[in-house]
Amino acid sequence: MAHWQSLNRNATIGHSLRELRAAGNLENLRTLATGHPDHYRGKYPFLDTDLFKTLEGLAYEINRPRVEPDPETVAFFEESVTLIEAAQAADGYLNSFYQNPLTDAEPWSDLAWGHELYNLGHLIQAAVAASRQLGDRRLLDVAVRFADLAIENFGNEGAPEVCGHPEIEMALVELYRETGDRSYLDQAKLFIDRRGHGTIKLRTFTADYFQDNLPIRELPSVTGHAVRMAYLAAGAADVALESGDPGLLAELERLWDDLVSSKLYVTGGLGSRHSDEAIGDRFELPSERSYSETCAAIATMQWAWRMFLAQGKTKYLDTFETILHNAYAVSLSTDGKAFFYDNTLQRREDHEQRSGYESGGELLRRAWFGCPCCPPNIIRWVAELQDHLAVVEQGSLRIANYASARIATADLGITMHTEFPWSGAVRVTVDSASPESQGLAFRVPAWAKRATLSVNGEPQAVGVVDGWLEINRAFLGSDVLELNLEMAARFLGSHPHLDATRGCLAVTRGPIIYCLEQEDAPKDINDLVVDARSMREIEEVSNPVPRAVRSVALSLPLRVEPQGGGQLYPEYTGATRAGQTRENVTLVPYAHWGNREPRAMRVWLRNA
Repeated sequence: MAHWQSLNRNATIGHSLRELRAAGNLENLRTLATGHPDHYRGKYPFLDTDLFKTLEGLAYEINRPRVEPDPETVAFFEESVTLIEAAQAADGYLNSFYQNPLTDAEPWSDLAWGHELYNLGHLIQAAVAASRQLGDRRLLDVAVRFADLAIENFGNEGAPEVCGHPEIEMALVELYRETGDRSYLDQAKLFIDRRGHGTIKLRTFTADYFQDNLPIRELPSVTGHAVRMAYLAAGAADVALESGDPGLLAELERLWDDLVSSKLYVTGGLGSRHSDEAIGDRFELPSERSYSETCAAIATMQWAWRMFLAQGKTKYLDTFETILHNAYAVSLSTDGKAFFYDNTLQRREDHEQRSGYESGGELLRRAWFGCPCCPPNIIRWVAELQDHLAVVEQGSLRIANYASARIATADLGITMHTEFPWSGAVRVTVDSASPESQGLAFRVPAWAKRATLSVNGEPQAVGVVDGWLEINRAFLGSDVLELNLEMAARFLGSHPHLDATRGCLAVTRGPIIYCLEQEDAPKDINDLVVDARSMREIEEVSNPVPRAVRSVALSLPLRVEPQGGGQLYPEYTGATRAGQTRENVTLVPYAHWGNREPRAMRVWLRNA
């Protein structure tokens, strides 16, 4: 995680700030602030949100402990806040598209696609971040005025409508937590309960695309646009947690379990349909057509984290971890300056599906997009990763995710050092401890077949209970705890109903999913076949991907099975094909694919 945050700070942020300037995001606000009419720049009416998401991440980076803030970052933040304050209308409304005097559209006229409440949600989250991280209330004052206007327009006495893109719900809950004003929580709950009753005016897509076909408590399965679905569920989890609604939490857990058991890619990606960026039917998970939008990965982790906070169950963290190190991590190039919008699990040599909605452009990651929702989302998520490492529950410090970090509570301060996810060794040094007994619990991921713990070199006879390995004692400031998670390479199959990968195997080690790129195979990767018996021959090797630091690749032998005759549907005889040989290949972490040439790639390998 430290490497990601360093890359974010030293490469991704600077690159993205330049792209935002070039795209006109600041100029759209400047038009309103100066009163000099100019045409709105950009294809979509909701591009303010990309600035707001970026500012959320910048608030964290400017306040990064023991790191001198970058002057360009600080200047961008200050300029943006000044423009936002000046652009806000007298009644609190803020949207540079609808406020533009040359725009032929009225505020609140297109809730399905205008995304004004979605924009407000990201403004609130940026404002709360600035208030908490920097003690800066300027954006919070702007957000409160806009939120109050939204409640006036869409509260109990207003129009019974919802935004076409959920997001405002979890933001309003966060605004309630920051201000203590109950009206924001009540409005979030109202939006959750109101959705599903057909209030969205439809065009192009049906009601289930917007999750407006049934109330969330009655949805039989996660459905529709993947990012919208996960944002909605995350907001509902916030509402359930703050309002004390166990019934809503139970329905969210039901939807989560359905998601994980039938609609999530092995990488943790969500969304199998390009046409509407949507979740498909159960077991509809084609590798070549995996959409798995980067924003959907972030949204699903947000949902998972909130469900963990509400229920304390490690199953949510296991999925969070898979997404973080695979479906999410793959989105950013190793140099930090190019992005995947969608994330396939297979690419053929002649594959022409470009990332994003637009045609043309690079075959792999892009520097920016016409709808650049993913890069700013990456900025803020990486900047906030430390908020997802640990929690305190009933006096016990629980380590939810592993990274080198310092963590302090009222009773216990620790330094954690690890090379996770490449190593299963976690070393914890106690820096400070109160005289009373404390608890320290380590999550044991579902993939870890064996976990051991020692204190000051002495093995501890403690077992794993509900996914936790916990020790309770009066810690001393010199104590050293060493956790070791068995991290052996494994083969994964797929559910028999999942036709797209039937008869194939995926290779994993710890939480990392691996893939085969053509650069690392002497033969066409579509002619290579894995034998499950070769597991004992897997070796750890250095990663051939440029700039893929502190990582592990795997070497294993595959059988070459050339397809003779070139027939699309040859007669099956059951006979062994002639000309079979064995070749050693290197599998790289899925997160690192696509950093070389736009050649073939596979996660799922044909099984002998």
